[in-house]
Amino acid sequence: MNPSDTLELSLDLLRRPSVTPEDYDCQALMAKRLAHVGFHIENMRFGEVDNLWARRGTQDPVFCFAGHTDVVPTGNLEAWNSDPFQPEIRDGILYGRGAADMKTALAAMVVASERFVKKHSDHKGSIAFLITSDEEGPSINGTVKVVETLESRNEKMTWCLVGEPSSTSQLGDIIKNGRRGSLNAVLTVKGKQGHVAYPHLARNPIHLASAALHELCETVWDHGNEYFPATSFQISNIHAGTGATNVVPGTMAVTFNFRYSTEVTAEQLKERVLEILQRHGLEYDISWTHSGLPFLTPVGELVNAATTAIKNVTGVDAKLSTSGGTSDGRFIAPTGAQVLELGVLNASIHQINEHVNVADLEPLAEIYEQILENLLT
Repeated sequence: MNPSDTLELSLDLLRRPSVTPEDYDCQALMAKRLAHVGFHIENMRFGEVDNLWARRGTQDPVFCFAGHTDVVPTGNLEAWNSDPFQPEIRDGILYGRGAADMKTALAAMVVASERFVKKHSDHKGSIAFLITSDEEGPSINGTVKVVETLESRNEKMTWCLVGEPSSTSQLGDIIKNGRRGSLNAVLTVKGKQGHVAYPHLARNPIHLASAALHELCETVWDHGNEYFPATSFQISNIHAGTGATNVVPGTMAVTFNFRYSTEVTAEQLKERVLEILQRHGLEYDISWTHSGLPFLTPVGELVNAATTAIKNVTGVDAKLSTSGGTSDGRFIAPTGAQVLELGVLNASIHQINEHVNVADLEPLAEIYEQILENLLT
């Protein structure tokens, strides 16, 4: 194989406009390459979502590469310096939607696996790929459904590496060894609509709720721990009123989110919120949506394999982090697998002119290959 394999496969994937939940045959391209080196290919389609489960080997331990072929919409095409689905390289930078999040990582996974299998056709355990086209969407018919299928037949992953763009300043400087949980709520505070000139005949829900909202904002939910920052509470939207300046609104809707650590549970957060609302005497309705549990992979086999590989390839001493949003790792970790996220720089993800350094692509494939070496030889 020549040194441009990872770049060539990246370009092929980037030319496919796989805006979520479309896969646009990205998985078929990957599957063809993997089948050629002995992977058993299983396509799993749920609803409108294409998923790929590919596995080479039948024994434990199982090392799984996980990722997604879908990308977010491009936004204003006129704002891009080049067609987001006609990737271009300018001054050593590869531009295109999905360049960072995360088609170059997918290419590096495939190339790393091909190279590893060529050297170690009788490797121990199994190598697997869990690829979805539903990560950037509602995440209902993607990884979570594949995991449910695998669990139903008692097919387990030992280690899982998700190719999300984890690096910050240089390739491999950050490994995500966990993620915070995400709990959302829509709170509707009830009052009584009326004329602003006769406030004694109305009940203003904005005024009624202000003290409770202030307390929610000021509450210390926990102090975090060695791996997680303290739980955060953020109000993302408040809506009330009819649009008229002389009407006291009858209701106010407040949308908020917790990003929470392993020091607290979603149920504990709910209980504390309800206690505050009730103590302030509010009449309200509240609906909760749980986006994901927190997960953590402490230092052990997978972390050590990854940090060693990064050090060998780049000379960088990787740091562990649990910052950022959610990822599909939240669906895999509850099965008992050790889960890490490791990929290219994340500075341009979801942005206009998304890009990645071409010089990082082959080193990323080398890192992935060395992780396989460290765990399966």
